[in-house]
Amino acid sequence: MKNVQISEDLFIALMKYHLLEIEEVQPEIKKGLMDKLDSISMRLLYSQYKTAPTEEEKEKARKEYLDKRGVPDSFRW
Repeated sequence: MKNVQISEDLFIALMKYHLLEIEEVQPEIKKGLMDKLDSISMRLLYSQYKTAPTEEEKEKARKEYLDKRGVPDSFRW
């Protein structure tokens, strides 16, 4: 199993929620976890692009990465 690093702010919010039972930090936690999930998925797509065994798979992963990144078609190479 891999390790995932989170920001100190997110860690503190998680501690407040779970240990001190402060529910007001729940939106902050949700946003932080969603941002981390997006970051992980972008990294996986980039890794797939760089390590794809065939040119077809490499191009597919590159397009998916750029689509998720929001790069317009006119700006791509």
